[in-house]
Amino acid sequence: MDIKIVVIGVGEVGFNLVKALSKEKFDITIIDIDEEKCQRVTNTMDVRGIVGDGASQRILQQIDMTGIDYLLALTKIDEVNLVAAKSAYEMGAKKIICRLRNTEYSHENAIITPEQFGIDYVVYPEKAAQRDIENLIRQTSAIDLEEFKNGKINMVGIKIDHSSPLIGRNIKNVELSNPYIPHKLALVIRENESFIPPKDTIYKKDDIGYFIGKAKDIPEIQRMAGKPAFKVKNIMILGLGKIGRLLAKSLQSDYNVRIVEQNYEKAKIFGKKLSDTLILQANGLDIDFLNSENIEETDCFIAATQNEQTNILASLLVKHYGVKQVILHITTTNYFKAVRRIGVDAVVSKNISAVNEVLKLIRSDQQDLPVSRFEDLDVDAIELTVTPECKYLRKKYSIEQVPEELCIGAICRNNEMIIPNNFTEILAEDELLVITKEENISNAEKLFK
Repeated sequence: MDIKIVVIGVGEVGFNLVKALSKEKFDITIIDIDEEKCQRVTNTMDVRGIVGDGASQRILQQIDMTGIDYLLALTKIDEVNLVAAKSAYEMGAKKIICRLRNTEYSHENAIITPEQFGIDYVVYPEKAAQRDIENLIRQTSAIDLEEFKNGKINMVGIKIDHSSPLIGRNIKNVELSNPYIPHKLALVIRENESFIPPKDTIYKKDDIGYFIGKAKDIPEIQRMAGKPAFKVKNIMILGLGKIGRLLAKSLQSDYNVRIVEQNYEKAKIFGKKLSDTLILQANGLDIDFLNSENIEETDCFIAATQNEQTNILASLLVKHYGVKQVILHITTTNYFKAVRRIGVDAVVSKNISAVNEVLKLIRSDQQDLPVSRFEDLDVDAIELTVTPECKYLRKKYSIEQVPEELCIGAICRNNEMIIPNNFTEILAEDELLVITKEENISNAEKLFK
């Protein structure tokens, strides 16, 4: 029987989530007050659309909520999401996931909490983006960083520049010639297309390679790829929006943080709250200002205003002046792949971060095993335990006989992390981290479950 999902709000987050879910056997109903947004979805995807206020009981009563498996409240307005969630909960929806911007609801002494509205899980897009940006700052030279097994295993995205020693060599050769740097190349993005690379894949200039390794080995993997990490001391953030404030509050005790904000009133208000951050009231696109701040001595620049054109232009400008690490935040997800190629070091989107978080929750529930979906990479990471009766052990396969569309990135055995090579033996009760495309998840289950 199809899983029934209701999505309230089909802006950037809702649209991309429905786009991903509609590829699978889900029965999806969308609700949005904007008729144009509804038509954008219903004209291109097999979903039912209702035009109306998602917080309206009259609108929600058009749906039999007792049969709804997931209610996703994803509008930009917290109050609408909370009322919609509470109404759906009282009407019998089984599981409710809610998007909120205001982090006050998660505070320890909060008077009103999401649980009071029947909400099972809250997604904070700005906090998700903050977490992704901080991971990149702490792992410089990477364009992306994902953590598994409580941070013991990392998947790091590295752009293969023209000077990389990997260019022209194949995966197998690189693995064999670096036995003391255990790693797996799990994914390659080439000309905006992502694929699980076979062993004979040759590294090419401008590839973005996603390497899996133990957290302690990531700096060596970066050095091997020609992109060694560097120490960050001075950080400049453009924009005192929600993401900029969250970052400054978190980073100001470990780094020299400056925030550039053009709005005088905003700079004045938040200057008092961020006591260890230097607030500069100025135009971040003003070249004279950037020169006066010795921009070339900045280690990391984060463009996080609410205007993505400003973010893009500022990022290109400071990269030209020699800033070592430039992180660009965008909200329009359609720009994501194109912006990656313009020369900045990393691109983050709060909307993509939120979509990935919700997809991980739904997929993990449905697959009965942990599944992390990376919508921007078009790939899934699944964590499964090898059963004694599985096909792999019954047929006495070797790791080299695992289909190429399944990359075994890591093995957890008795709490020890192993990055497998061609001679690694897979045993019953091993916990595997498998990187694969969505359509191949069932193949991994059939082989190891």
